[in-house]
Amino acid sequence: MLKQNLQQKLQQKLSPQQIQFIKLLQLNTTDFEERVEQELIENPAIDEAKNDEDNEGDLIDYNNTQSTEDITPVNADDKEFDTLSEEITDYESTTEEVFEDELFDLSSYTNFDDNDGFHLGEDLTGDEEPKEFFIATSSTFHENLKEQLTAFKLTEAEHQLAEYIIGSIDDDGYLRRSLMAMANDIAFSLNTETTTAVLEHLLKIIQTMEPAGIGARDLQECLVLQLKRRDKNLPLVKLALRIIVDFMDEFSKKHYDKLIKRLEISNEQLKEAIELISHLNPKPGENAAEMKSQYIIPDFILTNTDGNLEVTLNSRNAPELNISRSYKEALQGYEKSAKPTREQRDAVQYIKQKLDGAKWFIDSVKQRQNTLLNTMRAIVLQQYEYFLTGDEKKLKPMILKNIADYVKMDISTISRVANSKYIETDFGVIPLKFFFSEGIQTEDGEEVSNREVKKILQDAIGDEDKHKPIPDEKLMEILKEKGYTIARRTVAKYREQLNIPVARMRKEL
Repeated sequence: MLKQNLQQKLQQKLSPQQIQFIKLLQLNTTDFEERVEQELIENPAIDEAKNDEDNEGDLIDYNNTQSTEDITPVNADDKEFDTLSEEITDYESTTEEVFEDELFDLSSYTNFDDNDGFHLGEDLTGDEEPKEFFIATSSTFHENLKEQLTAFKLTEAEHQLAEYIIGSIDDDGYLRRSLMAMANDIAFSLNTETTTAVLEHLLKIIQTMEPAGIGARDLQECLVLQLKRRDKNLPLVKLALRIIVDFMDEFSKKHYDKLIKRLEISNEQLKEAIELISHLNPKPGENAAEMKSQYIIPDFILTNTDGNLEVTLNSRNAPELNISRSYKEALQGYEKSAKPTREQRDAVQYIKQKLDGAKWFIDSVKQRQNTLLNTMRAIVLQQYEYFLTGDEKKLKPMILKNIADYVKMDISTISRVANSKYIETDFGVIPLKFFFSEGIQTEDGEEVSNREVKKILQDAIGDEDKHKPIPDEKLMEILKEKGYTIARRTVAKYREQLNIPVARMRKEL
């Protein structure tokens, strides 16, 4: 039986311009430049003004929201802080309900090493060219494996299957898919019947390629493949192979006493075998990739002039974009036509679409600039003492919600600003994620950043006797002596966040 009902629903939907703003907001400087270039190609109604080198910093009118005023420390409750325009608030007010939050995980933070910092570049109004900071990243190594495949005499069908196996190898060099699953996929995707025996034969060929250990299905097989490339007649290699093949569980758990007893070897022999195994590569794919240059370009510039902090946007975040005059004049010319033809009407519609798109994009770029600067100012105000000194101990506990409440924006918006963004300071180029951390209360009632606790843990473990590594219970006591009463499970959590294994796994012979 059919029934008709009348219902009223209140829904919030983002306009195309709001979606465009959100997408632009999460881009770093490099990606943003590429996005602007793409828009300039796709929409001829946008012009980019080219400035002389002397005027390079004079880029765009921010309606006074981009002024580089000196920053003085204020409390989070200070209501005099500049907030965003109503238009920005409208943009971000519906974001949280429509998009899943891309909030970064505080548990994945690692300490930023000042030694990895870089030197200063250019601020928004500076005369110098912006500096680019090189980092090395790995590209895919699958092409290299396919090139090596040509050295083997394979039929066309075997070559195709071998390439399929290579394509299934992960970036770290491991083949984690079962041969049965691949055989089923090959029958479906390549319309080719094969067996696990054929795939096993081809995999053995791939495992003879460089680097040693490639195509292994687990760590044990990876180490065995590398050891078999050594001189297997050497007693040390034979011992290492026996340890990995027959006693992998005891070896991985560092049960050295059991290994010495079962293998009937001396402590020195075991130490030499472990030394050999430790020089093998547990992730052969990572080092096999070609290296290519990538750039880190700071999104913000912080300058310290006699204790007065000043925040500016990198000028590359502030292109001078204008509506094309020729397009506006063309539209005016068509509209003056008394009896426009069909072609003219189509042209008018096309021009209007491009002009609307240009206006939306330019407005979104301006709102992005305003949002970035307001958020960064709030972060600097909250971490003012740190930005003056660069001392990690001066970092205050700060989470996304603190900044979101301060600038009256959604947490998801702050997350998009903080992700993949960097600020250039006197003591290095630092990711914005670095400034966010949970708070811990000391015995005196003072709330400090958990980064300080992690630094104490890191130092204690770094100085420990590796023959008798410090267990979590003892680390808990060390922290308590320094005024931090923390449960053992919290100590374990912070240790894991620092990528430090348990004491048993840190033990050395």
